[in-house]
Amino acid sequence: MLKIGWIGLGAMGKPMAANLLRAGYQVYVYNRTKDKAEELLQAGACLASSPKEVSEHSDIIITMVSDSAAVESVLTRSDGILSAQLQGKIIVDMSTTGPNDSKKFSQLVNDHGGLFLDAPVSGSVKPAQDGTLIVLVGGDAEVYEKCRPIFDVLGKTSIHFGDNGSGSSAKLVINSLLGITMHGISESLMLASQLGLNTEQVLFMMSESALNSPLLQAKKQMLLQEEFPAAFALKLMTKDLKLTVDAATQANTPLPTVATVLNTFLAAKANNKGDLDMASVYLQLKEMAGK
Repeated sequence: MLKIGWIGLGAMGKPMAANLLRAGYQVYVYNRTKDKAEELLQAGACLASSPKEVSEHSDIIITMVSDSAAVESVLTRSDGILSAQLQGKIIVDMSTTGPNDSKKFSQLVNDHGGLFLDAPVSGSVKPAQDGTLIVLVGGDAEVYEKCRPIFDVLGKTSIHFGDNGSGSSAKLVINSLLGITMHGISESLMLASQLGLNTEQVLFMMSESALNSPLLQAKKQMLLQEEFPAAFALKLMTKDLKLTVDAATQANTPLPTVATVLNTFLAAKANNKGDLDMASVYLQLKEMAGK
């Protein structure tokens, strides 16, 4: 069985790596904060001291970090992935980055003898724990097929969109809809509150209507209780919406709704909601309405 390297043990990366361990893979892990690896080590993972060491021991190296700058760091630092012998090895970046960044990372890896896939995921912490993410893949089709058994452990499905960068593009597409939908639900609830309607009844109405969605059900209790522990942090949704607007600008594509939604998320982040769940955009809209 292939040996897997895993770099990044945050809210998403840790349960994803745990699922690979449960599936029988030998997993080498690296994280800047070593104590985050303790639970995985008890489950059989091996701790590496650097991204280079992860790469030396692994056939497939997976990065799941916060942004493009973090991906570039684990690749290019003095003890990074690119300092290892990469001939024949596959690097899979499952972080959310811009498509141009993914193309750049692919070129860097290829120049060092490795193979690269951008494979961000759609889904938050609970699907990561359950292995029901959707894996969105860009890169060579043969490389994708080699990694497909791993993606089958991590997600309920994987979709190969084409060349490097296309997986990252797909992630921006789905997250733009996610941001719009969350903003729309929040606006509707804010209007209901302004009109004197009972929030619980309004959420029940939404749940029984043609507009019901898994997203609404996942966030319903947060919205009702106005408590927002992060399943997908608002600051990360804001980052993804900014990436979407940047990509659309480069493609000369107007996104008026996404631009409006981004402004609300930026305001929410500026108002100290960045570490809350992205559904806390509801609180920002209420504050804007003077509630």
